Amino acid sequence: MTDWSAMISYAAVAAIALFALGLVLTPGPNMIYLVSRSVTQGRRAGLISLGGVAAGFLVYVAAATAGLTTVFALVPPLYAAIKIGGACYLLWLAWQALRPGGTTAFAPADLPADPPRRLFAMGLVTNLLNPKIAVLYVSLLPQFADPARGNVAAQILLLGAVQVTIAVTVNALIVLCAGSIAAFLARRPGWRRAQRYVMGSVLAGLAVHIGLRPAAA
Repeated sequence: MTDWSAMISYAAVAAIALFALGLVLTPGPNMIYLVSRSVTQGRRAGLISLGGVAAGFLVYVAAATAGLTTVFALVPPLYAAIKIGGACYLLWLAWQALRPGGTTAFAPADLPADPPRRLFAMGLVTNLLNPKIAVLYVSLLPQFADPARGNVAAQILLLGAVQVTIAVTVNALIVLCAGSIAAFLARRPGWRRAQRYVMGSVLAGLAVHIGLRPAAA
């Protein structure tokens, strides 16, 4: 029987858990889509969309476990394209929040009601194109795999499972509470403006961080 505790250190698990928590609480494409869908079409639609987001996480875990993400680290132009494209997208989201009359994740525009299959597919695509998640799996997660502890692929699989568990749990809570938070902010314009400025500032900061992050070793 495999001793998982010997394969990955508690320090690595704690680091990935903290990073995953900070990542999922930072406004980004996943949060914006899930909140928008939950507010406009209800919790059930939000949870179906979350199923697609979760599937996207599993795709990244499978790719990282198979070593496919190392291709991006070994081919600098591909990694640079991910960084630049992702940073530009996050800057655009930041501008949408900070510009005069800008929007907030918890005051989204109405979306057309979509069937479950499309909800799932949109959640999947949104996550696969999420620059925050791409950077996590391309440059961060492999750094916590220690060859001295055994099978590197198994270590990445376990660390990825930690990230997925935290991300899906927190996103589910966001989906379930999105309507209440939106209603709270709608009654308090000052809070809504503050949330919008905080979200825009965080997105801009994250874009700069991703853009300046060096390629993985």
